[in-house]
Amino acid sequence: MDPEVSLLLQCPPGGLPEEQVRAELSPAYDRRPLPGGDKAIAAVWESRLQAQPWLFDAPKFRLHSAILAPTGSPGPQLLLRLGLTSYRDFLGTNWASSAAWLRQQGSADWDDKQAYLADPLGVGAALATADDFLVFLRRSQQVAEAPGLLDVPAPCARTSLGRWWCMSSSPVSSRRSVMRCSLTSEQVRKYYMSGGPEAHESTGITFVETQSVRRLQETEMWAELCPSAKGAIFLYNRVQGGPTRVTLGSPALSPQLGGQ
Repeated sequence: MDPEVSLLLQCPPGGLPEEQVRAELSPAYDRRPLPGGDKAIAAVWESRLQAQPWLFDAPKFRLHSAILAPTGSPGPQLLLRLGLTSYRDFLGTNWASSAAWLRQQGSADWDDKQAYLADPLGVGAALATADDFLVFLRRSQQVAEAPGLLDVPAPCARTSLGRWWCMSSSPVSSRRSVMRCSLTSEQVRKYYMSGGPEAHESTGITFVETQSVRRLQETEMWAELCPSAKGAIFLYNRVQGGPTRVTLGSPALSPQLGGQ
């Protein structure tokens, strides 16, 4: 597997019905205040705004942990423990130059490498069209994370579930699913070209035949994929284009995608 992606948790074949998934939201699952206060986060944010004034802050869920019960166990099979965080905190912790130090300090202070990190929750999908193509979007140079790289369709993660960990900044959460739509690749292209909210976050759309995806890592295109897209392809190959599934990834490090 690519070192930028590792697997922490995968739901059973066929996925889980909504009644088998429980989200537990509590302040106990928020990140810890930084040693000496959060002035460093504010400084990083102000610096980012100077360089990229179009950025905006927004609330996001923080994935503290996930527990998958054995098949057949009573009650919810998947428990997601969530706190609250923000895009500003993400740039000031996971994406900051001090991320490695924060991990070390969190381990020393709280026996938890993630204690001081925002760890926002991202969402995305390996989306297959009716004529068997996977959809990729070229991220704009205006975005703060992975500018110019290819990503999978990823709605904003301000209120969502799931997790991958990737390598590039510091561990962040990202839900990746396998989905199939009823539109052809040409129909999807036309919808994309018509624009929509936050259209500035991508600059182009690319399609890859599903039969070619299994060997995608052997091609030059692999180096153009952001870590979350690599995670989605890894998941797609594991389930071989089957029903939608939620997968959670394990600590390897990277930016969560699908926000700004």
